[in-house]
Amino acid sequence: MNQYTIKPEIACERLIKKLRGKAITDERVLDAFRKVPRHLFVDTMLYAQAYDDNALPIGSGQTISQPYVVALMTQLLRLTGDEKILEIGTGSGFQAAILAQFSRRIYTIERNRDLGDATRKKLRDMGYENIVFKIGDGSRGWSQHAPFDRIIVTAGAPVLPPSLSDQLAQGGIMIIPAGDRFHQDLEVYEKTIEGLKKTSAGGVVFVPLIGDEGWEK
Repeated sequence: MNQYTIKPEIACERLIKKLRGKAITDERVLDAFRKVPRHLFVDTMLYAQAYDDNALPIGSGQTISQPYVVALMTQLLRLTGDEKILEIGTGSGFQAAILAQFSRRIYTIERNRDLGDATRKKLRDMGYENIVFKIGDGSRGWSQHAPFDRIIVTAGAPVLPPSLSDQLAQGGIMIIPAGDRFHQDLEVYEKTIEGLKKTSAGGVVFVPLIGDEGWEK
């Protein structure tokens, strides 16, 4: 089994220093990284790489996102602490755990049942009580609990799914990677009285968003 050459706490501080160097300035986001041990969200054989600034495989063809991308997307949400958030793509659960540090309630959807059930158990065992789980087609959102103050999509879509746009609250912010299957722009939408205001936060690469309003399987 791989072992740490340094303690996880030290490795985490080194990662946080790197994130600061990449313009992650929200101290609440950086503090959340201290509170959520990333090595618990990867396979034990990858423990030694858990605090590198890289994406890592988690099985089922999925990845745990690069720490910088997780931090950037969280920072771009501009959270105040009282938001109701919809996350599309539960994956390893790391992003949801980060958001849960300073959000009222997280609703998260995972398409892969085996992965979703395992992640739900892990987060429940870790004591997260403000995360609500669903197995299903994330491209269609979760209308039962809409509208959402924030929506974060952790898989690449061909275009902005109409259902997600409809479920974003007035004044809300949504972040979604959109483009082709191999490269996307990280699009940030803010719903105003005039409609959706769109900006770009740079290029990213995510696994595809599979679903009725995403890519075909």
